[in-house]
Amino acid sequence: MGARNTRTSHAHNHLTEVVSALPHAVNPLALSLNENPFPPLPGVRSALAHCVDAANRYPEFLPERLRALIADHLGVQTEQVVIGSGATGVIMQVLGAVTSPGDRMVMTLPTFDGYPIFAQMARLTSVTVALDEHGHHDLEAMAEAAGRARVVVVCRPHNPTGTIEPAADIERFLQRVPQDTVVLLDEAYVEFLAPEHRLDALELVRRFPNVVVVRTFSKAYGLAGLRIGYGFCAPALARRLWTMQLPFGVGASGLVAVAASYDAECQLQQRIRMIASERRYLRMRLRSMGVYSTDGHANFVYLPGNGGHPWRELFADTGLQIRDYANGAVRITIGNRQSTRAVLRALAPIATR
Repeated sequence: MGARNTRTSHAHNHLTEVVSALPHAVNPLALSLNENPFPPLPGVRSALAHCVDAANRYPEFLPERLRALIADHLGVQTEQVVIGSGATGVIMQVLGAVTSPGDRMVMTLPTFDGYPIFAQMARLTSVTVALDEHGHHDLEAMAEAAGRARVVVVCRPHNPTGTIEPAADIERFLQRVPQDTVVLLDEAYVEFLAPEHRLDALELVRRFPNVVVVRTFSKAYGLAGLRIGYGFCAPALARRLWTMQLPFGVGASGLVAVAASYDAECQLQQRIRMIASERRYLRMRLRSMGVYSTDGHANFVYLPGNGGHPWRELFADTGLQIRDYANGAVRITIGNRQSTRAVLRALAPIATR
């Protein structure tokens, strides 16, 4: 009896340790991963509770229902949509379907941290094109490099600078890219864009059959822990990508969370407006301090490293978690007002007086 109680006690201790190690849903210091600062929407939380009793059952062999749900929401054919474990999963499916070891993959420098890793995993050669001093793409150079590559990546808004290229420039870029080069149009942060800045992605996919638009529920929707991403493209290319769909690869919680998120669109838009408002406030305060940030349109701000300021040192002992880069730049996720005040306190020593 004593041994059984000891084992039960140990099991309880393991659970306590694991639960205590879970990240806090609201943490004003966690500003490094561009996570949504809010916990899941109330309707999403309620819906996810229904998944627990079915946890002993496998999800769909392939995520057909989630695919159809997203396609209906977008206004595309179901066969045009692919599903992944976050945007990461979709990107790896694209690389697995259309590349061979040794092929080239064009990306900016800097870019989303995942892309150099994905290229390495797929045994591709990374070709980098530097951003300009204001964090914008050199689309001319990228189009030229794409002529000798299998895949080229354009993030809009860009990660880590938050910048966007005009729709006309994207159009000219796509016209220059060879049809046998796949363009990954990464729109992980598209929900944060004002309507006038959004591309007509459905029309681009219709006109350019080599474009794959990649999106995620990790950022604006606040479901990073559930790992739900999707892509859409021309039917012929999508059929090829669907062959890389991992069986039982998307949990039932993903389908439920997406459905609940779509049903709570008004609440979602309210949260997006709050994050965008806080971003504008932080940028305004930074300008008043004499601190330059790129013209960001996502849920973060980017301070370039070419101004000579020791960003990393300023944040070192503050407890704030921010993303720093080899070029001296930093990217700071937008949190709540408490987070913003902590950032401003950290930068106060270099404020222009």
